[in-house]
Amino acid sequence: MSLPHAILTALLEKPSSGLELTRRFDRSIGYFWSATHQQIYRELGKLELAGFIRALPSAQPSRGQKKDFEVLPAGRAELTQWASQAQDPKPMRDALLLRMRAAAVVGSTGLDDELRRHLALHQRQLDEYAEIEQRDFGAPATSDDRLRRLVLRAGISLETFWVEWLTEALDEVAGMAAEAGDGADPGGGTR
Repeated sequence: MSLPHAILTALLEKPSSGLELTRRFDRSIGYFWSATHQQIYRELGKLELAGFIRALPSAQPSRGQKKDFEVLPAGRAELTQWASQAQDPKPMRDALLLRMRAAAVVGSTGLDDELRRHLALHQRQLDEYAEIEQRDFGAPATSDDRLRRLVLRAGISLETFWVEWLTEALDEVAGMAAEAGDGADPGGGTR
């Protein structure tokens, strides 16, 4: 996915100013495709130059005033074409998993603290997703809402996986430490 397509999607959902768009990103699309406010504003300019979006006419002079943007037919066509393309899944790159492989070689001192920290972060995100689902998807869903809920369910499933896996990893590290019991680090190093 690319940032221009994320912006086109958000603007098709609701024409917005750059500031409104960045706030909406922070509350929705940003959960799975993050961008800084600066990146969003820069991309809005590029999309406007490409003829994919336009600033809506304003009754006041535009200097210093917020501009609301809407998607033009060319932008909708670009997004439609992009959404129908095939794309292979991206390989996972996660520093925590790499650090665990390294700990298997050099020792796992301090690894349990990092696992607990990650567990707390994933649990917090899972709780936030569950709150969003309860708040926004309690009533019978429209077609658009059904697809949005599926995206949210993907996030819930991923966070559930991480919470369960991190809990298992913490149990495993604790078990290794208990087995070592003599002060030797279960990863092969010394404490």
